[in-house]
Amino acid sequence: MLRPIAEGVLIHRSELLENNAVVVRGPGGDLVVDPGLTEAELSCLARDLRESGRTVAAGFATHPDWDHVLWHPDLGDAPRYGTARCAERMREVRADADWRSSVAEGLPPEIAEETPLDLFGLLTGLPEGAVRLPWDGPEVRIVEHPAHAPGHAALLVPERGVLIAGDMLSDVLVPNLDELGDDNDPVGEYLTGLELLEAAAAGVDVLVPGHGSVADAAGIRARIEADRAYVLALREGRVPADLRVGDTAAPGWEWTTDIGAEQVRRLAERSERS
Repeated sequence: MLRPIAEGVLIHRSELLENNAVVVRGPGGDLVVDPGLTEAELSCLARDLRESGRTVAAGFATHPDWDHVLWHPDLGDAPRYGTARCAERMREVRADADWRSSVAEGLPPEIAEETPLDLFGLLTGLPEGAVRLPWDGPEVRIVEHPAHAPGHAALLVPERGVLIAGDMLSDVLVPNLDELGDDNDPVGEYLTGLELLEAAAAGVDVLVPGHGSVADAAGIRARIEADRAYVLALREGRVPADLRVGDTAAPGWEWTTDIGAEQVRRLAERSERS
């Protein structure tokens, strides 16, 4: 069910991974960001919009992880945008003749058969360096950064005081580095992403993370500090201590405890290869 979190901004929460689909109201239709996850949840989102007399004017995927590039026919055929790098990554995925099987293998088994893939990753890439979303609605600024995934972008809606952060600044999901190759600096990239989000969040009243609960201004600052401390610990080769892991992890999120140890191991392996 859609829940308002700011004037003209609503969220629709998925059950398994607490994904937040975000709806931004516009005069000619709504912007839908990162809808998911199951057939039933996507249909529910579309039904909520339809029953409130709304149509979808545009979609946006914050980054190319599977749970952020889903769509449903009931949401219509409005243009679905992503950054240039995000859209290119999706084209690469779908160019593989066996892409559907590969994607399905990576889905959580609890929802693998319930996640619709027909419209998976069909994005229109925005021009390189685009800073505003092309749609007939309140200004939406694109804050692209190198953290977590190629072409990752937050969306800032200054008129509504809202920052949509994608897979960053969560209260349940710990920072997860982009380690697709040996030619990048995943820790440095994540710290850069946090700096850019910190600048974008100045004056913001509401943060919507990709997973977990919405935060106010004080919560935004606390989450930035927590994520920065976590990533700095990784850089030092330490498994981070954090309220989101171990005995203090949210119910159902205990598995995030292993992410830090795995990332420390992979960073050490990268260092040995260099």
